[in-house]
Amino acid sequence: MRFTILGPVEVLAPGPESPGLAPRHRAVLAYLLLHAGVVISADRLVDAMWGPLPPDSARAQIQTTIAAIRRMLRASGADHLLATRPAGYVITPGPGQLDLQEFTDLIAKTPAGSGRAVDGAAGRADTTGAADITSAAGTTDTTGTAGAAGAAGTADRIRTALALWRGEPLADITAHYVPGARARLEGQRLTAVERLAEIELSLGRHDDLIDELTAHMAANPLRERLCCRLMLALHRAGRQPEALRVARDFRAALAEEQGLDPGHAFTRLEQDILRDAPDLRAPVSAPARPRGSNFLPYDVPDFTGRDDELDGLTRRQAGNSGGIVTISAIDGMAGVGKTTLAVHAGHRLADRFPDGQLFVDLQAHTAGQAPLDAGAALEVLLGQLGVPAKHIPASLADRAALWRSELAGRRVLAVLDNALGTEQIRPLLPGASSHALLLITSRRRLTDLDGAHALSMDVLPAADAVGLFTSIVGERAAAEPLAVLDVLQLCGFLPLAVRIAAARLRDRRSWTVAYLADRLRDQRRRLAELATSERGVAAAFTLSYRQLTPDQQRVFRLLGLQPGRDIGPDAAAALADLPFEQAEMLLEDLLDAHVLIQLKPGRYTFHDLLREHALATAAAEEPPQARHEAVDRLVHHYLHTASAAVDHLYPEGRNRRPRIPAPDTPTPAPTPQDEAEAIAWLDGERANLMAVGQYAAEHDRGPHTSRLAATLHRYLLGHAHQADALTLHDLALRASRRSGDTTAEARTLIDVGEVHFWWHGAYEQAAEHYRHALGLARESGDRIAAARALQNLGDVSRRRRDHDRAHDHCVESLALFRELGDRAGEARCLTGLGIDHERRGRYEEAHDHHRQALHAYRETGSRIGETIVLNNIGLLYRRQGRYDEARRHHHDALELSRRFDFPGDEAESLNALAEAARSMGDLEQAAAEHDSALALAREFGYRPEQARAHKGLAHVHRDLGRVELAHDHARQALDLYTALAVPEAEEIRAFLTETGPAATATATEEECP
Repeated sequence: MRFTILGPVEVLAPGPESPGLAPRHRAVLAYLLLHAGVVISADRLVDAMWGPLPPDSARAQIQTTIAAIRRMLRASGADHLLATRPAGYVITPGPGQLDLQEFTDLIAKTPAGSGRAVDGAAGRADTTGAADITSAAGTTDTTGTAGAAGAAGTADRIRTALALWRGEPLADITAHYVPGARARLEGQRLTAVERLAEIELSLGRHDDLIDELTAHMAANPLRERLCCRLMLALHRAGRQPEALRVARDFRAALAEEQGLDPGHAFTRLEQDILRDAPDLRAPVSAPARPRGSNFLPYDVPDFTGRDDELDGLTRRQAGNSGGIVTISAIDGMAGVGKTTLAVHAGHRLADRFPDGQLFVDLQAHTAGQAPLDAGAALEVLLGQLGVPAKHIPASLADRAALWRSELAGRRVLAVLDNALGTEQIRPLLPGASSHALLLITSRRRLTDLDGAHALSMDVLPAADAVGLFTSIVGERAAAEPLAVLDVLQLCGFLPLAVRIAAARLRDRRSWTVAYLADRLRDQRRRLAELATSERGVAAAFTLSYRQLTPDQQRVFRLLGLQPGRDIGPDAAAALADLPFEQAEMLLEDLLDAHVLIQLKPGRYTFHDLLREHALATAAAEEPPQARHEAVDRLVHHYLHTASAAVDHLYPEGRNRRPRIPAPDTPTPAPTPQDEAEAIAWLDGERANLMAVGQYAAEHDRGPHTSRLAATLHRYLLGHAHQADALTLHDLALRASRRSGDTTAEARTLIDVGEVHFWWHGAYEQAAEHYRHALGLARESGDRIAAARALQNLGDVSRRRRDHDRAHDHCVESLALFRELGDRAGEARCLTGLGIDHERRGRYEEAHDHHRQALHAYRETGSRIGETIVLNNIGLLYRRQGRYDEARRHHHDALELSRRFDFPGDEAESLNALAEAARSMGDLEQAAAEHDSALALAREFGYRPEQARAHKGLAHVHRDLGRVELAHDHARQALDLYTALAVPEAEEIRAFLTETGPAATATATEEECP
């Protein structure tokens, strides 16, 4: 169990899931954690939460909250941490369980006299005008090894302490006490930053400090001691004009904001910088500071040559004293060593970029794959910077903005490997406030990348190629110098070919260099038949291939047929028609032979050139029928495993999805056994499943695409992968129309309509798909599709408040589902009828229909259906004024949606909880829950719930007297509801009219063209 408050307030427990708490509960927990070990009375908690005007139910809410916290702790086996005393409550986290305590302990371990800005060999400590730059300053003799090591250790401890901060403290909660507590915590953080800067300056690490101090000053422009440290760091880095400009800006800001002049120490430091006082000089020696996370691939120990290229890259960066973004675009033919050079340069320059060294393969020339789009590349880079996957937004623009924000003020090096062109790169460029180095490799010259330094690479000079070959082979190369030149010429002096040929010779002690040259000559006819510009590469790959065993060769060839990004042993077993264990062993053999790459455990992929070679070799050596059957086995495997996984998550829809029999393989690979394994498999294979669908559509296997789309529909829809859903359904739609399969076409139209309905709120577009599907279903006699189309048309009518038509559609659909024995379809119709009765005020009939639906959903194991019904029952209870029961049902729905990762239903549950809280008069709770719903709906592009959250916030802020904020949310709700073309738009217009003429005028203007 671990508690964090130096950022978002979270409770982290061992296991796959962390316990959740409502915002109000987390606010109380955070207050107890701020005073860990101290008994806090109920009255004090009430005052902390609401201040001088608490609600009448305040004490009851505190008791309820304490009970909720106890339940959460008990579920994690940590209920002993919270105790009740006669005077109140006390929480006592153990060592390592509270980030604030860790921070405090680490800072407390740093001796008060752990370093001054100027000391030792540099002269007297801060008496040059920086004498009072920091409090708690002693002396550190950096001329002595022990003193410098001690100061460096102290700096490391402070950096470890500061690394515990994950943004603004108490970031996601609201309560009366929060602003003051947050300010105190930020003050502690800044004090630690200033203390760290003092020590780093005493160690001569001024260059490393400038970026982070600049960022801190931007956030705290009136912090005098921080400003002094930045001025001194800039001065010591030889940037005296910038140091004086910082001083002038601070002086002006202080006068404007507070009408004050800077203190004496600031003035003295400014004067000493102006006259370049000798005492301000940095210490002579300075141990290097630890670097950030390094994601660069392995740097080969036998890197040879490229001196001019390396010198150009390093000199260009060394001359960039202004700290702006530096871009070097490295281009050249395949196998020329672009990546090797970029990675080697990255490792050489890593010390200049302490905030991280990143790497992403953009896949521009990966055989059988599309280039990695900018959004996917940003997801990789943001993950390497430490951004959690759930916080990475969906749209490209939002990801690019987050990328620029994360890089602001950081010194980061990023290798963007294998780029297609400028358009792919542009969204990955940092903002102007970044201090980054981008090393971009591409087979194309990136002439349109403004401001980039272009470096075009050629093959290795003969001397460097000999050096590389000799460093790998050893003394045998020196004994046959002419044969070495023959080999290098046959390899075209291409580094990749040279490396592979030399490695094979090294591992075959009985071979001579001349024998190797003869083998390469024998392959020249085949090189001509391959007819590529990369004959040396193909020859080297063929040589590597011929060293494999027959079984290894066959798996290598067949892997070239796999259309996805990577492959696991289960899919490889299906592709090669092998037992699972044997396939896994062969993959490991190929990994050891360096013809496969493993980027993460259990996943195997090719270098792009090796993939081309494998595909070409398969075309040359595998009969067409064998290739066809191998791909069919692979597609069958993906279909069967996806079907089994989706059955675990959505068992209620089994009868609507195509039934895929188990593959007839020697020992089938294991399929997911529960919901957790199912979601892990689907998430891990999603990109490959999409690639398989695309491949099948393009290679006359349209029925496979249709079956895959139908199988994955509920997963893609429920887990907010709407872009993938639309792409796959579009492929399936075209395939079904080409083949004349009206049944598949009708069902696909319904699936497409559901994506438009639920996520985009495109109700008319959805209705068109449903009507078309209904016509096809009636023509073909497909009663399942007809029932689904009618059901969905009822949803559209209900959304538009045409309850009579919705009721008619639903009754007709219900009759069909009951004839078919489709309990899930019946449950959904009962849910719709329950809503229709509730809207007409027939509450008993509504309860009866919802109870029947809930029973049917639980009977079929439909978690998402259960979530929907629980929310609908909660809404019904709220209409009846039974608010406690309403919130209980919404909370149960929220827990289910979080447990099974249904983000859309989670947003709906939060909005519903907020609406119930507002009905109960708890406006702050309502605002917090609507805010959470809005953030989630925005993250996943769920437009209807965004509109609902804005509408709710408009009402809540109006009730709180925050009229301008209410108007702002109302206008945003109006924009969304108008785009959705639903009746709520008129309600919002009425709201704006009722709450003030200014709002009405603004709304009218915005509606004018």
